[in-house]
Amino acid sequence: MLRKLVYTGGICIMGRFTLPRDLYHGTGSLETLKTLTGKKAIVVVGGGSMKRFGFLDKAVAYLKEAGMEVELFEGVEPDPSVETVMKGAEAMRKFQPDWIVAMGGGSPIDAAKAMWVFYEYPDTTFEEIITPFSFPTLRTKAKFCAIPSTSGTATEVTAFSVITDYHKGIKYPLADFNITPDVAIVDPELAETMPKKLVAHTGMDAMTHAIEAYVSTLHCNYTDPLALHAIKMIHNNLKKSYDGDMEARAAMHDAQCLAGMAFSNALLGIVHSMAHKTGAAYTGDHIIHGCANAMYLPKVIKYNSKNEEAANRYAEIASFIGLSGATTEEKVDSLIAELRSMNDQLDIPQGIKNYGKSGVKADTSIIDEKEFLEKLPEVAKNAIADACTGSNPRQPSQEEMEKLLKACYYDTEIDF
Repeated sequence: MLRKLVYTGGICIMGRFTLPRDLYHGTGSLETLKTLTGKKAIVVVGGGSMKRFGFLDKAVAYLKEAGMEVELFEGVEPDPSVETVMKGAEAMRKFQPDWIVAMGGGSPIDAAKAMWVFYEYPDTTFEEIITPFSFPTLRTKAKFCAIPSTSGTATEVTAFSVITDYHKGIKYPLADFNITPDVAIVDPELAETMPKKLVAHTGMDAMTHAIEAYVSTLHCNYTDPLALHAIKMIHNNLKKSYDGDMEARAAMHDAQCLAGMAFSNALLGIVHSMAHKTGAAYTGDHIIHGCANAMYLPKVIKYNSKNEEAANRYAEIASFIGLSGATTEEKVDSLIAELRSMNDQLDIPQGIKNYGKSGVKADTSIIDEKEFLEKLPEVAKNAIADACTGSNPRQPSQEEMEKLLKACYYDTEIDF
């Protein structure tokens, strides 16, 4: 996808770079809602933080000031389910909004994106949109505005939505440029309310987005500078944000958005494939997505560095953020060591064996070792089939993916 011959006299590579038409950023940018034009808006939110801190009331007031009738769809859960998506789409079909406004963390925005499809195309099935870039044309009924309150997923600027099928225990990354929002509002005030643990997990999610985008097989001149600058901003500001520095928190809100612009167009790699397929696979608890990315990223960097181009690009990242190393291999190892150090500083475990309740370090994992090993072949197979695997610089075999996942469980070295 995204590549084709455009003339026969030689090979010309054509790419696509898609972003929201309008992105409003900075303190107070939530007020932009009152400039939207339409008759009805449905606001999709999550578990209540937007209401508790007054942002939902502000958003509704601004939309009403714009002359719109407003309805709420509340209670989208973390890792939103297919069932929640279908309920939201049904509510939209009854209300008939011409604006879908999703605000909160990645979950309500991702859920609203999927609801949008089934609102406009009621006869479409979930199975039909699992295939990447297979969505029907949207905006026949509504436009979409996304307002993030966390600094990680960047779903406000991306062509992705992650929805969980709990019956199968699989997270599906839905992908299509159609679901890139029309308007993104990146207001750092909404991110000031994040608890420390969420700052850590979403921040390392953003770091993974930027690093995977930079080494993706689909990276280009348009995505590279966004990815590199995001990496530097995250490296400089994440720990400060975690410690409560609100200036750094605002910088992180911008950085995660830049990372999103990069990966939405360059795509991702097997860190995300593994995180998607391990996230809901086990009975002990979900492995929080950002925490999974943080644990898996150093292992995947070592695995991918067997690819010369990927190794060179990891080394470029290391140099760009001021890490030591005289050779490419030394720089790659410096990058791995720095990411592991960041995990330690953010109280993120280095392996699934130390994954505690809600993703904090623990002496004993809540992911049962026996269950992990029993499900390993199936999870590895599903990870290889994940939509993010195709743009990874090194394509893993079934055996390699199983070895990678085991290394992520036991925190062992990658030597293959």
